[in-house]
Amino acid sequence: MKNYIIKLFTLIIVSTFFLACNGGGGEEGETVAQEEQAVEEGGEEEEEGGMREVHLSELKFNSLGIKLDTLPTRPLSEVVEATGRLEVPPQNAATVTAILGANVTSIKVIEGDKVRKGQVLAYLSHPNLTRVQTSYITAYSRMQNLEQEFNRQQRLYEEEIGSGKLFQQAKSDFQVEKAEVQGLESQLRQLNLNVEKIRSGDIYEYVPVVNPIDGTITEVRIQVGQYVDPQTEMFEVINTDHVHADLMVFAKDVYKVKEGQKVTLLMESVPGKTFTAEIYSVGKKFEQNPKAVHVHAEIQEEADMLVPGMYINGRIITGAGTEVTALPEEAIIEEEGKSYIFTAEKHEEDGKTEWSFKPVEVITGEENEGWVEIKLLEPLPEDAKVAWNSAYYLIAEMKKGETGDDD
Repeated sequence: MKNYIIKLFTLIIVSTFFLACNGGGGEEGETVAQEEQAVEEGGEEEEEGGMREVHLSELKFNSLGIKLDTLPTRPLSEVVEATGRLEVPPQNAATVTAILGANVTSIKVIEGDKVRKGQVLAYLSHPNLTRVQTSYITAYSRMQNLEQEFNRQQRLYEEEIGSGKLFQQAKSDFQVEKAEVQGLESQLRQLNLNVEKIRSGDIYEYVPVVNPIDGTITEVRIQVGQYVDPQTEMFEVINTDHVHADLMVFAKDVYKVKEGQKVTLLMESVPGKTFTAEIYSVGKKFEQNPKAVHVHAEIQEEADMLVPGMYINGRIITGAGTEVTALPEEAIIEEEGKSYIFTAEKHEEDGKTEWSFKPVEVITGEENEGWVEIKLLEPLPEDAKVAWNSAYYLIAEMKKGETGDDD
């Protein structure tokens, strides 16, 4: 019993001691507990919507080449979006055909060859080729005889010695034969044969197929030994020196488009390169599906790598626009349907430098030449620095930190 009383007394003294320690600072104890709970639950301070700051060391900041500056203003031009293809004018494209039915004996070019006007692309042969030449020689010889007879009858008629009837007959025979000779000469010239040589007895065994324009062979449609009918398409030749943009502008935007306006062109087949062009023709007829007009623009840069038929996207600059707040495209990132930029602050502690980047939601507007208009939902502090690039990397770092994958 005595031992029990001693133990009870000791317990009362210890309890009183602990109550005195905790009771006297009740509010302070509660505050400490709340702070400990906040640390356990919150981690780093989060911004609105769960977006938190990104922290980079000076080394990583420099390696990324992040550019910082205040928010700039610049005039963004009004633009009309258009799509289309690369084309060449009709006079800079040619389809080479056969003039007569014949067999292909040789082909002198392949696809991709650059050719000049008048260059021989292939040779043809056929018995008809020999017959037309011999027919011409015979007709030309007969015409010469008839011309002599016509001159003789004309002289006799003028001297009132010959008969008028004989003179008229000689004149008629000569004119008929002369027309026959001229017709045969026209055929031979179309075959690119020299009629003077044929008159002297040089008979061609092969017909040269001659290129009509300077350009590049884009298609060869024949084979050696193949028989080609007259008007058979044998070669396609295109002069890409005059390749241009054929854009389709929708009806609602046509009134904004005029000759002389500048166009920025992008092509999926030439990634990472922007071309400039100038409008030289605006169509006057609407295509029905879709309802749009053709707009032709001449490309300003060298276009050796451009091929007619390439699909293009164009931005027609239709007005000077107004001065707006804008940033380069690489300074803006879209996340879950919202657009963000990043403000930056520099921190130095214990001789070490660190950068913090805070995402700021914005609304984007007009785009032109790699710049995007931005509208702030809340004003930034005066002289606040923002990142002009690397937004994609910063958002990736932020996500990595949120998932606990910080390095």
